[in-house]
Amino acid sequence: MVKAVLCALIGAAGYGFYSQRWLIPEEFNPWAPLNAMAPPNALTGYKLSRARSGAASCLAALAQTGMAYDLLPDRVTGDECGFDNAVRLKTAGVRIGAPLTLSCPMALSFFMWERHALQPAARLHFGQEVVALGHLGSYACRNINRGEGTSPDAPATSRSRHATADALDIAGFTLENGQQISVLKAWQPGSATPARKPEAKFLADAHGGACRYFNGVLGPDYNAVHRDHFHLETGGYSMCR
Repeated sequence: MVKAVLCALIGAAGYGFYSQRWLIPEEFNPWAPLNAMAPPNALTGYKLSRARSGAASCLAALAQTGMAYDLLPDRVTGDECGFDNAVRLKTAGVRIGAPLTLSCPMALSFFMWERHALQPAARLHFGQEVVALGHLGSYACRNINRGEGTSPDAPATSRSRHATADALDIAGFTLENGQQISVLKAWQPGSATPARKPEAKFLADAHGGACRYFNGVLGPDYNAVHRDHFHLETGGYSMCR
């Protein structure tokens, strides 16, 4: 009898939760859409993943961010090159220079990282925020750069996530006081943790924070090709290196 009652209670609770007949705070409701402006919690990663999975849900979440962008028509530029559901990002919370062509999932992840990981890291280590990013580009119809002189005629299966506007390479940051932090010059290997300078600690936190908001993150510790930048991507394999 007790077992049957417990099963009934659990079933009723599950039904009420699933049907949303109980009032659940949005931040704790896994079925509520992503609020890109809200402080992150344990459900943020799941909600971000769900928002990125559909064109309408992604654009709805992106509209909350306050970033300025133009919607781009779907485009095919070559063998396994092109983009759909992409935007031309003009302004963000930081200066980005020339506009960036990014898929909506990539633009949304970029905002989440900049607001909820990059800026908190800058405030923690320098007491000020990042005002500009130095980048090495986003969309480009090219193969993965493995640093081996790969032929441009290599099979299309080796296309980079850049070829679908799902990647961005970040080379450096500028703080409010004008200080510039270069990934190439300021990065220190993980083994140097006790002796890290503030710039290196900031870069480590920026890299680690990126792993929460992008599917794939590669940095200087990965290989020589990435010694001068962070490679950030969505839609590919899960990796944080």
